[in-house]
Amino acid sequence: MPENTKDIDLILMKEALKEAKTAYSCQEVPVGAVIVYQGKIIARTHNRKEELQDPTAHAEILAIRQATKYLKSWHLEDTTLYVTLEPCPMCAYAILQSRIKRLIFGAYDPKAGAAGSIINIVQDRRFNHQIEVVSGVLKEECSLILQKFFQERR
Repeated sequence: MPENTKDIDLILMKEALKEAKTAYSCQEVPVGAVIVYQGKIIARTHNRKEELQDPTAHAEILAIRQATKYLKSWHLEDTTLYVTLEPCPMCAYAILQSRIKRLIFGAYDPKAGAAGSIINIVQDRRFNHQIEVVSGVLKEECSLILQKFFQERR
């Protein structure tokens, strides 16, 4: 395993991209997420809004649910979330509430991004918890799958 945090982030974002590709093949908006705890992936999933007919079934929310079951706690302080698209406000607040330590995302979301693009919920000092954010990891690959998905539907 690479020792460099940047290399590890690239490897784990590729795992999130695999989930995005699964979402794409299921005709879901291609967003994938993984949560890592102590160097191990404890949650991996993708958007499932269409499949579940649930507007909250974003990759981040589903991953948080998996991770809390794995750890048997809603406190995810020592975890890192990798997601291919900047979280929306709903997901950003769920990330904040679950106390995730680090958020790593790929593509920016200029229309709904809540980790810096439009607002920055996860680092707002008015809340009782802030999250370390690394943005733009594999940005091109993460953006490309989303662009392709939406171009095919126009």
